[in-house]
Order: sequence, then structure tokens, then C-alpha cells
Amino acid sequence: MHGKTFRNDMKQTELFWKVFNESIVDYHKYDNVDHEIENPYDKSQIEHLLYHKNWVDTVQWHFEDIIRDPEIDPKAALILKRRIDASNQVRTDMVEFIDSYFLDKYKNVKVLPDAKINTESPAWAIDRYSILALKIYHMEQETKRTDVDAEHIAKCQKKLDVLREQHKDLSTAIEELLADIEAGRKYMKVYKQMKMYNDESLNPILYKGKK
Repeated sequence: MHGKTFRNDMKQTELFWKVFNESIVDYHKYDNVDHEIENPYDKSQIEHLLYHKNWVDTVQWHFEDIIRDPEIDPKAALILKRRIDASNQVRTDMVEFIDSYFLDKYKNVKVLPDAKINTESPAWAIDRYSILALKIYHMEQETKRTDVDAEHIAKCQKKLDVLREQHKDLSTAIEELLADIEAGRKYMKVYKQMKMYNDESLNPILYKGKK
């Protein structure tokens, strides 16, 4: 499996970034939202979760492109909206699975008396990291277009430079968060997402319709 090739001294964010970009490149070999995921990692590896998470994000990225087609058939748009809703739920589930991995990884850490809680869990920071990988990939593609003028390329290059700076900053922030948790300076407290709109017992449109 690919996961066995990573160096032991590789920073965790380097691993995350490598797997995310593998997923993005693999998706664009087909560039088809209906292509079935072919996860190359064993289910016992964190890489498996990371690859799956980014694949979901990548497919949803393209769902969002498709649904903005001004000529899309309304019936097709409604079907696609339902697929986007389902994809959002899977994305949330994947984030919670990744947080479960970190909860288990750091379960024996002795939390310091003055430890603080972070504004977001590691997996939600990694979620933003996954989306950032997609932004950088697609903005870089824009800088390589040959059917646009120089002004378009220059604007996209400027945005790409900002995204790459954001990559550096977010990498540092995630590394520091994980180091703080591992050292007991911060502690994890994960709240399960309590989404209501997909729940037939909580969404009034759904439960009123059942009466």
C-alpha cells in the first residue's frame, strides 16, 4: 500500500497534503463525478480516511460547478442538489471518523492542568486543508490555460500565490495544534454534528409531510 512508503520523519501535514493531492490527481484521470472511488490504502491506515475524505470533497467541488450551469435542466438540478446534500453528510461523517482517529491516538496523553481547548478539532482543520488542496490545484490549472488573455493568467497567478501562502500558514497551524494535543497543552473535545435538515424527526418539512 502507498502508506508504507512515507518516511517516519515526515510531518503529519506533509502526509495529509500528499494523500490529498494523490486523490485529486486520481480523480482527474477520469474527471467524472460518477466514477467509483478506488482507494489505494488499507482501511487500517489514516491515509485511507484522508484519501476518501478528499475524494468526496473533489466530487462535490465538481457537483458545485455542474449545478451552476445556467442551462441545466431543472429536474437534473434538483437531483443534483439532493446528491450535494448527501455528499455533505458523507463529508461530515468523514470528518468525525478522522477526529475519532486522533481521539484514539492521543487517548493516553496526560492533559496539563492549564490545558486549553482549541476553536476547532484537528479533523475540521484538516477539512479546510483538503479544500485548500483543491483550490490550489484548480487555480494552478487556470494559470496554464491557453484560451484566455494575459490579464486572466496574471490575476489567477496572484490568487495562487495567496493560496500557497495560506497552505504554509495552515500547515504550521495544524502541526502546532497536533503538537499541543500530544504534549497535553491542549485537549480534544469533539461535538458530533447535529444536522437537522436530513433528519425526518427534526426537519419540520419532513415530519409534517409524514402526518
